[in-house]
Amino acid sequence: MSKNEEKNIQDIINHLKVSGFVYQNSEIYGGLINTWDYGPLSTNMMTAIKKYWVREFISREGNYQIDSKIIMNPKIWKASGHIDNFADYLIENKVNQKRYRADHIVKDLFPEINVEKATFEELENIIKEKVKQYDNEKCEWTSIRPFNLMFKTQMGAIDSTAAQTYLRPETAQGIFVNFKNVSRTTRAKLPFGIGQIGKSFRNEITPRDFIFRTREFEQMELEFFCEPEDSEKFYYYWIDKCKKFVELLGLKNSNIRIRPHEKEELSHYSLGTSDIEYLFPFGWGELLGIANRGNYDLSQHMKYSQESLEYLKDDGSKIIPFVIEPSIGLDRLLLALLIDAYEVEKLEKDDERIVLKTDYNISPYQLAVFPLVKKLEEPAKNIYDKLLKTTDIRVIYDKTGSIGKRYRRQDAIGTPFAITVDFQTLEDQTVTIRNRDTMEQERISVDEVEKYLEKFVK
Repeated sequence: MSKNEEKNIQDIINHLKVSGFVYQNSEIYGGLINTWDYGPLSTNMMTAIKKYWVREFISREGNYQIDSKIIMNPKIWKASGHIDNFADYLIENKVNQKRYRADHIVKDLFPEINVEKATFEELENIIKEKVKQYDNEKCEWTSIRPFNLMFKTQMGAIDSTAAQTYLRPETAQGIFVNFKNVSRTTRAKLPFGIGQIGKSFRNEITPRDFIFRTREFEQMELEFFCEPEDSEKFYYYWIDKCKKFVELLGLKNSNIRIRPHEKEELSHYSLGTSDIEYLFPFGWGELLGIANRGNYDLSQHMKYSQESLEYLKDDGSKIIPFVIEPSIGLDRLLLALLIDAYEVEKLEKDDERIVLKTDYNISPYQLAVFPLVKKLEEPAKNIYDKLLKTTDIRVIYDKTGSIGKRYRRQDAIGTPFAITVDFQTLEDQTVTIRNRDTMEQERISVDEVEKYLEKFVK
């Protein structure tokens, strides 16, 4: 059994709530079910992750980043197929009047069945014939029906069907409808990519597994446009790039795998899709996906908008580029990184510590500054202020409690290093720096702190 399968997901969730990574949304009003807010610690981590995504997927690849809006012309969602086809299988229990996703029920109770391959009729037959009790309730099932996942909203002052639109269920379509604008204004030559980071919304029937599946989430998506004959080459290139990216952030190779979709699973437009999956304590789950979407999206928007989205080649010919899409869910990636980092270590004298061994580069804080005693608060605060103002190090100041308790507190939120200002600091301007993972300490000059930490920057 792997370490992740031994980890208790509820213990991890409780730790993240108590430590300030995640808060219950609208908590003072009783909360909003399956909806979470991110505290300062998660926000710092997500900012760092997004910085690395921009570096690896945009800057170093010579791609372009945009920011399309959450609400767009509703015709876009007709063209993309979301209005007609973007649905999950909904089934209701007449006894408790609760709604469920049919594939989730089958997956929970019959893990040996491949729900991705199961047809609509097969799922319904399995549930009606075999599931007499679920969610600790007796069951009498309705028929399955499709449930569209898009959130509807209204634009304008009058509540009418004409003003109806949607919150975007993905960021990708905002990129496709701006393909012509970006290619024209940047004079980009194939192959090139357009990416963006932004919120998406899906009205999930049953959000579950903490922040793994929520109704509001953040995506980091790239649409990479290329010649049709080069699409397979770039498809495998981006699979490899995505795997290296999550490893760069600190995920253990033993907890990730690449799973190509079988033909029965592929979307109708996909020429190939692979998921990078992560071994969560509740089982393998999709972390991110890479798809060869062909020229489906640009062709659809050409058809519905009557605007040409063809690319003019240097020889004067026109093509509709193929698209490779690496799509990363930031919330899921954050959860995977926190689970991977979570450890409960046994120490001497039956003592133990909870430690988050997050990679230095994405840790909520990278350095903590402690005064040994109250008399040393002023020089310690001066060092903290200088680091805060003159470096890019994410630094936190902590003066409350014993040094031992402060070490444990920083271990628990993932701070890799801590420096202690003591009386010797006043004499020779040196501090004790402690390593979170090894708990070893050494003496260094105050002026060398930044240089000392530079070797951990990727």
